[in-house]
Amino acid sequence: MSSDRSGEPADVVPGDESPSGAESTGRRSRRRREKPESSLLRELPVLLLVAFVLALVVKTFFAQAFFIPSGSMEQTLHGCPGCTGDRVLVNKVPYWFGEPEPGDIVVFQGPDTWVPEVEVQEPANWFTGALLWLGRTVGVAPPSEDDYVKRVIATGGQTVECCDAEGRVTVDGQPLDEPYLYENTPLESRGFDAVTVPEGRLWVMGDHRSASADSRSHVGDRYSGTIAVDDVIGKAALIVWPVNRFGTLDDPDIQGVEASAAPPSGSAGPASPVGPVLPPGAGLVGALPVTVWHHRRRSRRVARRGPG
Repeated sequence: MSSDRSGEPADVVPGDESPSGAESTGRRSRRRREKPESSLLRELPVLLLVAFVLALVVKTFFAQAFFIPSGSMEQTLHGCPGCTGDRVLVNKVPYWFGEPEPGDIVVFQGPDTWVPEVEVQEPANWFTGALLWLGRTVGVAPPSEDDYVKRVIATGGQTVECCDAEGRVTVDGQPLDEPYLYENTPLESRGFDAVTVPEGRLWVMGDHRSASADSRSHVGDRYSGTIAVDDVIGKAALIVWPVNRFGTLDDPDIQGVEASAAPPSGSAGPASPVGPVLPPGAGLVGALPVTVWHHRRRSRRVARRGPG
């Protein structure tokens, strides 16, 4: 063994195969192997936070899932009781630069003069409130009591009334073609006087006319039964549950029997342009690939440096 001038053994040089050198190299290798895993655990809360923020942005601006608790839109949407409880995806993009049109199915926040169709038990504390919020975001919990889903019948400036000689609703004197109707109100009780819809408001009705507390039921309030365009949350675009009813929702041109070419579907049918739809889980889906790529890149850098 070599020694320095004082006669002492020389220090172990890097790469020395002595027991102490091999042990030190092994410890460094283990630390490098363990680093990416521990880093992933440290970054997991950040990943979850990013996913939550992205999901919140999607819910606020793009799309939101809704649970249908009432039967006012049967058979287009199956509500409860005696139903499957459809979950629909509401697209918010179409109304960024335009307003709802006759035939659109919309989810909206009802005026304070409307009586809730379904009673919802509100949470008693912040934890159950957070769970309810999450359930509503993904469409597995009932909506709030003042959320409704109906079909737009008339818009601002139009005059709606019922009925013509055949018992049909008319808008500006023209009878509507409504192939989606299910169990209409008896002829002798379906009439209502003419209402001219104010600008910026909508007249809405359910497809299950005999079971829908819609604009007709509130015609005596200060809004003449109409709802504000600004209270519309979005357009019901897609049935996402149950899977055997998965499909887009049509929005036929209902105004004018002679001009209408809408097929008698009434529920999920041929797709109509509904704009881009982003699912509520887009936040998590978008955040995961970025994190995986980041860790793979770090692992490749560690492997290129090698031991030493």
